[in-house]
Amino acid sequence: MLMLFAKYGLKELALFSLLWVAVGLALWFSHPYARYALPLAVAGLLFTFNFFRDPPRRIPLEPNLLVSPADGTVVEISEVREEEFLKTPCTKVAIFLSVFDVHINRSPCAGTVVAVRYKPGKFLDARDPRCGAENESNELQVGNVLVRQIAGLIARRIVCQARPRDVLARGEKFGMIKFGSRTELYIPKEQVEELRVKLKDKVKGGETVIARVR
Repeated sequence: MLMLFAKYGLKELALFSLLWVAVGLALWFSHPYARYALPLAVAGLLFTFNFFRDPPRRIPLEPNLLVSPADGTVVEISEVREEEFLKTPCTKVAIFLSVFDVHINRSPCAGTVVAVRYKPGKFLDARDPRCGAENESNELQVGNVLVRQIAGLIARRIVCQARPRDVLARGEKFGMIKFGSRTELYIPKEQVEELRVKLKDKVKGGETVIARVR
């Protein structure tokens, strides 16, 4: 099957691929003993391909479902009051993306983009509970749910191509966070009929069902 790559990272994919190829060629044509380090260049190239991959996903068609906005591991499920956009008690589901996860973000539901806001900030480890409030982030309200893209210790660039009044389909790609990061989903508590995930679950963006809503 042909490997697909994230359109949001094609420049970095080309740059890092050329870098690792150059390192490999330099090792090959230098001292014979340097060739023993060639596996490092190959590993670097494979890591680059793996990071920027864009695998196809099967988007659930059943109505009233919210899908995961990102790949990764569920590290937090809590009840909070989201004051800035939804202004209501919410169920918050936080997903940690390691450098080995797909880093594309997808819309959890079908709907119109109500608001998009970028906020500069720190680069705390994405597993740190403080990162949601203090790190560089981008918030996207789709219908009546909120997705927060959060940069991590390594991540230094958040990409969001969605704009207010855009109409997104469930599972549609809207951006990515480059390198280790965190994505949070806020669902108005009164609308949550059934939560389908638990702590430490592995989820796939656009495919794993997070919740059934009313």
